Amino acid sequence: MLELSDIFVSFRSAHVLNGISCSVRGGETVGVIGPNGSGKTTLFNCISGFAPCRKGTITLRGERIDHLEPYLRAQRGLGRVFQNFGIFREMSLLENIQLALESRRDTSAGFLPWSKRTRETIERSMTFLKDVGLDGKAREKASSLSGGQMRLLEIVRTLALGSDLFLLDEPTAGVSPRMKEDIAQSIRNLQSMGKTVLIIEHDITFIQKFCDRIVVLEEGRVVLDDTPERVRSDERLQEIYFGRDDRSARP
Repeated sequence: MLELSDIFVSFRSAHVLNGISCSVRGGETVGVIGPNGSGKTTLFNCISGFAPCRKGTITLRGERIDHLEPYLRAQRGLGRVFQNFGIFREMSLLENIQLALESRRDTSAGFLPWSKRTRETIERSMTFLKDVGLDGKAREKASSLSGGQMRLLEIVRTLALGSDLFLLDEPTAGVSPRMKEDIAQSIRNLQSMGKTVLIIEHDITFIQKFCDRIVVLEEGRVVLDDTPERVRSDERLQEIYFGRDDRSARP
């Protein structure tokens, strides 16, 4: 599904990604973890087209996409859920989903509010909102939602865009424990549809519920890539987050 080969990203003199190579199979769920500054969000920016790679290649379903603009990557099924909420806050929830659905259709027929096409789009939009329990707020502005509800709206809007590969950047950051479970259910729904999911998350206990593999970054490099159980038990993970215990090196 997705193949990264020897990816380097720099900002002026700062080298952020340093030769990252990994692959993600179709239908797989992969967690991406690492300390602050390890390059996690930059990796997602690079995959989705918001940060150019200085060196390396990115292929999606065998097609090289590292030269494509973000909107062209989105048209090929790559969906991004941003850490700081990428929804249209001044539009209603219904309008957010309608816009996503209409973006996939021929616009030559226009957007007549009384047309059969518009009625069908509204019905489909309401179905998407109902799936995440937001249908009761369909006519409200997205800005009125809680952080967790905004995250659910963004995930389901990305689904409405027709995405097959989802990049979720810290989907549970700043949300309540109850909403955290709702987000977990939305991720399970994506999995049941056969979607491919990459998740940046600091809570390894949360992502190990879903992930087939966990990739650990440090200083822009992949240092671990294995099952959640093996990653959690690997001594290198402890060293990455808490540093090496010098006492263990003493004779």
